[in-house]
Amino acid sequence: MIRTATPADIPVIHALVRELAEYEKALEEAKATEEQLREALFGERPAAYAHLAVDDTTGAPVGFALWFLNFSTWRGVHGIYLEDLYVRPTARGAGHGKALLTELARICVERGYQRLEWSVLNWNTPSIAFYESLGARPQDEWTVYRLTNEALVELGS
Repeated sequence: MIRTATPADIPVIHALVRELAEYEKALEEAKATEEQLREALFGERPAAYAHLAVDDTTGAPVGFALWFLNFSTWRGVHGIYLEDLYVRPTARGAGHGKALLTELARICVERGYQRLEWSVLNWNTPSIAFYESLGARPQDEWTVYRLTNEALVELGS
């Protein structure tokens, strides 16, 4: 049901990223190209990793997890930051999302990573309920900040 992505999967990963962006009501913000994803996942110095959930009968990709390593100075070890988790609506409820998270948790345990973290939109109550059913808990004492666009350029110039 879960497999590591290959370079041949770039078109489907790109499509899934765009589907996720549409689901999150932010399609206009999804500007990554297939070439950018190829470089990030399979370039000389990969910055991210991906796994695909595939239909057990057809082998067709129905979801994905895209992640990268973070580091905790308090724990002194890496962790996984899950950038994207998405399962196509027609495949939801079949265990693909849980299988993707289980694979990332397995990687954490195998490699000695002590955290698996991600963000979820406040309005996405189905996903929140799903994550909490697995034992995940919100970190509501932290607020995410982000610099982008003009603010980033102004500060960095």
